[in-house]
Amino acid sequence: MKIGELARRSGCKVETLRFYEREGLLPEPARSEGNYRLYSQAHAERLGFIRHCRALDMTLDEIRALLACHDDPSQPCDQADGLIDAHLGHVAERIAQLERLKTELESLRERCGGHRTAAECGILNELSQPLEGASSNTEAHVPGTHSLR
Repeated sequence: MKIGELARRSGCKVETLRFYEREGLLPEPARSEGNYRLYSQAHAERLGFIRHCRALDMTLDEIRALLACHDDPSQPCDQADGLIDAHLGHVAERIAQLERLKTELESLRERCGGHRTAAECGILNELSQPLEGASSNTEAHVPGTHSLR
């Protein structure tokens, strides 16, 4: 199958498939006489594995390590177990960060009951103050897009 068909079947963008190839997660496919990429069912299955890992928020390095285990079925699965244990630790830390963030935002929200001018807004006034005892920590920010409704 051509790259467009694999993209449609998998729900992946063509650019993502090319990225996975460049990163070595997907093996380079055969080429047609017209130089089109020709993917096999094995590519589709491997892509499914990769997408499942990405849905679990695994990094490309974690996926590489799991694929290495997957590609050598006779080896013990200790490395896969360890990788998942480490990933669980990362998830637990992110949950703790989110809980701290929630507490901070709730505290900030309590500073204003609404029905005031922006000049009197407790939220805006608090955000205008320098951070106490902390420097800006962008690593603690949980990634994602936030939008106002």
